[in-house]
Amino acid sequence: MCGINGYFSQVQKGDSKLAISRMNQAIHHRGPDADNIWYDNQTNLILGHCRLAIQDISEAGAQPMHSVSGRFVIAFNGEIYNHLALRQELSSQGLSPNWRGHSDTETLLACFSAWGVHKTLQKLVGMFAITLWDRKLSQLTLARDRLGEKPLYWGWQEDSLYFSSELKALKANPFFKTEIDRNSITLLLRHNCIPAPYSVYKGINKLKPGHYVQLSLSNLTQAQKTEPISYWSFNHIVETGLETPFEGSSDQAIDVLEEALLTSISDQMLSDVPLGAFLSGGIDSSTIVALMQAQSSNPIKTFTIGFDDEGYNEAKHAKSIAKHLGTNHTELYIQSSDALNVIPKLPDIYSEPFSDSSQIPTFLVSELASQHVKVALSGDGGDELFGGYNRYLMAQNIWSKSRKIPKPARKLISNLLLTVPPSKWDRVFNHISPILPKSLHIRTAGDKAHKLASVLSLDKNYEYYRALTSHWQQPDELVIGSYEPTTLASSYDAWPKTDSFEHTMMAIDAQTYMSDDILVKVDRAAMANSLETRVPFLDHRIVELAWKMPLEYKIRNDEGKWLLKQVLFRYIPKELIERPKMGFGIPLHDWLRTSLRDWAEALLDENLIKEQGYFHAEPIRKLWLEHLSGKYNHHHHLWDILMFQAWLESE
Repeated sequence: MCGINGYFSQVQKGDSKLAISRMNQAIHHRGPDADNIWYDNQTNLILGHCRLAIQDISEAGAQPMHSVSGRFVIAFNGEIYNHLALRQELSSQGLSPNWRGHSDTETLLACFSAWGVHKTLQKLVGMFAITLWDRKLSQLTLARDRLGEKPLYWGWQEDSLYFSSELKALKANPFFKTEIDRNSITLLLRHNCIPAPYSVYKGINKLKPGHYVQLSLSNLTQAQKTEPISYWSFNHIVETGLETPFEGSSDQAIDVLEEALLTSISDQMLSDVPLGAFLSGGIDSSTIVALMQAQSSNPIKTFTIGFDDEGYNEAKHAKSIAKHLGTNHTELYIQSSDALNVIPKLPDIYSEPFSDSSQIPTFLVSELASQHVKVALSGDGGDELFGGYNRYLMAQNIWSKSRKIPKPARKLISNLLLTVPPSKWDRVFNHISPILPKSLHIRTAGDKAHKLASVLSLDKNYEYYRALTSHWQQPDELVIGSYEPTTLASSYDAWPKTDSFEHTMMAIDAQTYMSDDILVKVDRAAMANSLETRVPFLDHRIVELAWKMPLEYKIRNDEGKWLLKQVLFRYIPKELIERPKMGFGIPLHDWLRTSLRDWAEALLDENLIKEQGYFHAEPIRKLWLEHLSGKYNHHHHLWDILMFQAWLESE
């Protein structure tokens, strides 16, 4: 894993090598093992690379790297898991160069030389952000992996092109001008992240997953108008998979998925440095660890963090699973002070506003793992591929059934639910939980009751999805001088054609929430600790297989991830797994009323907000006071504002 930087200007503005050095230094955490630059005298293009050496840790793997012919120069962030197979394919076609080492970067250069950009990208199995300079054509290619595991920002300011793994590197370039995009703030408030292709700065985009862009730097006018090209389409995979579904029995489906996961995990265990895995005790991470341990003669190193608050602690479950599997398990129980100490670091870690509060425990478990290994496998992606989120179950149990109730009655029920504050709903559920089945043991029941109320009176399924996946429902009314840009989540005509509403939600979640929130959260938290993370569920072959599986193999008998669980139960007893979904959260709502109160009060000061001029202050103050009263839980909405304010303060 590494960090990549680049800068091009048609007119020499100053010391470009000093500029790229500052960019490299800004993301040194992504690659603390080496720091190199390469400059093209003819075009003023300069590439920077910070290396975290994972494969071929010798100098033969150093970057930026030149092809044997000298035509191509590459700066690459990621891992290509099938690079040895690609070397064999090149050899069989008589296209192999004289190999200098065994790095996947060298393999990439040989593939681009032999097959070109588009064909090579389609052959890759892995995660990556790539910058490739073609000296013959004076053409720069920027490319990103299919699911968006690795980040890549790029954009023009006048006649200058900037690109990097993180925004903080662009900001470190003395020629770069920072201008905040108010419209992107509205997206933050709705989604708790800024989705691709947008960023917090005007003119700077995130390259969308599954895309590449080719810029002819000899023709600046043309280059500035060039649009990214898709080499892999998630929508196409969804529609093709559902049109040609898996037709075997459920037992055969379990066999096929198990074999595919074993292959993906085996590929991702390739490393020249110590490797381990995150283990939360949930279905996804337990599956990854179980299949890792099944293929290892030595105990796999696993890591988890725990909380003293039982409502947020899964460490005891992870410990039981680790003991059953025989892993070398490390756990760390953290206090609220440990988590609170992370908060001042968040603006720098994420380098643009990001407000998924599970960023805090994700950083802490990454920090723990980085003390023992340089690579950790993660269980992200299982929910989106195999139907794990509660909203998918709600679609079957509540949405479809509630449509039979007249709208006036639905509105009445909604109003009744809203008249009871979330805190009282929590007390009711805590009181009656001993007599309820396990499936109805609900954490934060009050929040969920109010969420249910917000969708009961809606008539369209896309309205239901948008309501459940939004924080602020009208963010452009809160951000002064803004409008909310269009995204895939709001472009209903661009959604794939599916056989069910549940499948539609899964497809959109994978392309929005997963890529723009979850993968961003994990990448930045891990790389801040110089830790590489790998996500076996996001091997595109697993994704394509999952979309061939019928919905009944994913959601069955009011149970999500049915198929994945059947694979897991071949390795771990059911009683160690079957319990209510907890998630990876922290008691943020309580902290905002106690240990974080003074910090939040300072950032939410009405005069400060008015002076800054980004938000209308009155609605924010109203929510803050309601939250402090204890009757309402507005921590999601408030955290969106607080993370922007903290980031703005760090600018």
